[in-house]
Amino acid sequence: MPRTSFSRNPLLRVSRPVSACSRCRAAKVKCDGKLPACTACEKAGRENECSAANDQFARGKERSYVAALELRIEKLERRLQYAKSRKASVALHEPDASVMTQVDRRDSLASIRAAIHRKAARTRENHDVNSLVSDFGFLSVDATSRDFEPSASNVTFARLVLAATTNDSIPGPAPPGLPPRPVAHTIVQYFMTNIYSLFPCFSETTLLTILDDVYRQDDRVVKDAGYWLLYMVLAIGSTAQSQRINDDFYAQGVNFVSKALPYADRALAPGYVTQIQSILLLTLYSMFDPSHFDSWHLIGFTARAVVDLGFHQEPPQASGSDKSALDMRRKIFYCAYALDRAISMAHARTFSFTDDAVNVAFPIASSAGRKQSMPGPIAGPQSADPALLLFQLRRAQSFWYQELYQSDRTPLPNSSSFLWQMCMEMREWGESLPAALPAGIRRMFEQELWYSYVYCIAPSARAPQITDYSRTLIFEYSLAYLSSMHDTARGGLNAAFYTYHDALKVYFMANQFIAVLRDAEDMLISGTQVPPPPSLPGSAPAPMVPRRQLRPGTPVEDNLGRSLWCLGRIPETLALYGTRWEDALMLKQSFERISADTIERLQKRQQMRSVPMPQHQNSYHNGHQHQHQHQQTPPPPPPTPMDMRWAVVDPSHMMQVAGRH
Repeated sequence: MPRTSFSRNPLLRVSRPVSACSRCRAAKVKCDGKLPACTACEKAGRENECSAANDQFARGKERSYVAALELRIEKLERRLQYAKSRKASVALHEPDASVMTQVDRRDSLASIRAAIHRKAARTRENHDVNSLVSDFGFLSVDATSRDFEPSASNVTFARLVLAATTNDSIPGPAPPGLPPRPVAHTIVQYFMTNIYSLFPCFSETTLLTILDDVYRQDDRVVKDAGYWLLYMVLAIGSTAQSQRINDDFYAQGVNFVSKALPYADRALAPGYVTQIQSILLLTLYSMFDPSHFDSWHLIGFTARAVVDLGFHQEPPQASGSDKSALDMRRKIFYCAYALDRAISMAHARTFSFTDDAVNVAFPIASSAGRKQSMPGPIAGPQSADPALLLFQLRRAQSFWYQELYQSDRTPLPNSSSFLWQMCMEMREWGESLPAALPAGIRRMFEQELWYSYVYCIAPSARAPQITDYSRTLIFEYSLAYLSSMHDTARGGLNAAFYTYHDALKVYFMANQFIAVLRDAEDMLISGTQVPPPPSLPGSAPAPMVPRRQLRPGTPVEDNLGRSLWCLGRIPETLALYGTRWEDALMLKQSFERISADTIERLQKRQQMRSVPMPQHQNSYHNGHQHQHQHQQTPPPPPPTPMDMRWAVVDPSHMMQVAGRH
């Protein structure tokens, strides 16, 4: 049964108001902040003079954040009711269209009047709806709000989230029923091994209990959030195994999502921990299925729910939280934190919240059982727990990404020292990865490190200067990453957590590789050994150039051959991604356009090296010309002058190429 408005029947009382009402402040008496009128005003018979009753909040001195939201919601309810009444009145005039068929066409005045009336009605309705929707954009959904519950309004928070994040509608409704229990267990096991090990955002016991309850033929009641959890786990576990667009695994995953959507209203209801967990699962699914859901907007909703419930801060010590509950709270936060950082970096956008607003310790390692604090940007790994390792890496990436791309555009006074320090911390993290780590996850972490090195060292507004040594590092790490991703794509993208965002990363790294070749082609192709720059006393040294990784069964190649081989494999990698995500084919076409000139120029270099010396040059043996007898090839001509622009992070370009709007 729908309850009354917040202002008439408040569910929350403010024990410590931000500011007393105007009457209590003038009389210098204690104000308890009760709504709609405080106790002092009620006893004095001055309810109408209480600032809440008159809706007179001084800017910046609102008595309560919740009170301000309640008044905003009440206004929106009145506008919604007005819009509904307008819509009903317009519906009453719909029969006019049938009446118009009986009007004599020569009566032009009646036709004009009817047309004006219909146009005015449509204009009023559109204005009311647009005004209501715009007000929702300014509405802050507080964690204590219940006005989005299905029992209170037809406009639920889940419907707002789905309307804002859905790209293509999920077909449905799907026929009821679950897959055979062995099939469900197989999918759940795949999810737990490959996804849950990195994002443990719920209790494993909870999932297994729900799975057991739904297959029992008894009267056990499973809540809507439980059904959402089960169906989304099945959807993610199925879609993650997909190899091609619209294959059986993908179709099965979409089917599970359609079965989960009827439970969205309760599962995504604000004010509960299950809200964060439910949106996190939908965000994970969207990374495997970008054609149906937008991961960027979903992680934004997730971050807002995290902040509203205060998960970005440690709970007070006096609360006496259970250790297991506290650890799960930290895991939920860092799952949202890790996804927010990964998605934002892949899309070259700002984070949903800064590290300055975070005060949460790392969760307990599953195998070491040791609590980790967060004194700095990164802490070394203490166990083989993949989730904890991922959280630590995201913490390190977040630190330098905020400093280089989300701060002011003033160049750093000593940018090289900052970059080398960030690289050293990430390198120490990578070198201390435990041997017991699964091979697929270890390889994914190595690729993420190479990606981070290039992203960090590449020119930015805060570190615009780049040296030949930095160019060499970008060249080698880009080669290593692109070669490894090509092997991963050929072997299948199911060995670890690979999503559509990895196609964006491949495209980004390919652009950086092209940029560094254009910037210093002669130096890089010749293989000139550039010494590392000297470091200042007390600062981190420059990272060493990675050892060249030889492909099995191939001879040692020079940098020219390695570059051409890599440039030829990038379209193949994006094409393999395109068999699963169609937008990756647009990335492939874009890269082929921007790399055509570079490939042609390098191929000409290779042809000139293979052309033998003309015979008549060997007939000169006089004097000092004898030293040219063994010369193999003339030096290549200088490259054609071109616009030396770095492939800096350009979110609008990447989104346009990827087809995401």
